[in-house]
Amino acid sequence: MTIDTRIVNDLIANEIGFVTTVPCKQLAGVIAELDRRDDILHVPSNKEDEGMGLCAGAWMGGKRSAIIMQNTAIGVTINTLATLIQYYRMPLPMLISYRGELREPVACQVEMAVHTKALLAQLHIPTYHFHRQSDVDEFDAILKYTFMCNKPVAILTDATFWGGYGDQ
Repeated sequence: MTIDTRIVNDLIANEIGFVTTVPCKQLAGVIAELDRRDDILHVPSNKEDEGMGLCAGAWMGGKRSAIIMQNTAIGVTINTLATLIQYYRMPLPMLISYRGELREPVACQVEMAVHTKALLAQLHIPTYHFHRQSDVDEFDAILKYTFMCNKPVAILTDATFWGGYGDQ
């Protein structure tokens, strides 16, 4: 079973019926797996804060939801996280590609990586960092945790988790 299939299976096993995504090369396999499945609704989003609004609407409509995004957009989501997701105690698993660490080939990605964990910590959002593919064994427990405590939870997945940057 691929890591992408495992992630989507865990989403479905935790009764997540709605997922929104923003394009990301590292997360492309998960996004493609979502598109192949009939047992979960996948709605692509233009921006991360818009996607969080879609997740809030799904939750208010009775569906568990999740967002799949890049860490470089954490900054644009701060207001939505604080005044919508956290204020109304909405559980929201956020599967986030963590760009900007060692061997990152795109210089502009580094700046947001420097701030990502600090911003999540400032918002008191529980954050988990997946470095190895075996870390996905914790994904199911993390999903259960976010729905148990009605909190957003960040799962940062770095390039090493996804198999590196290729030839870079």
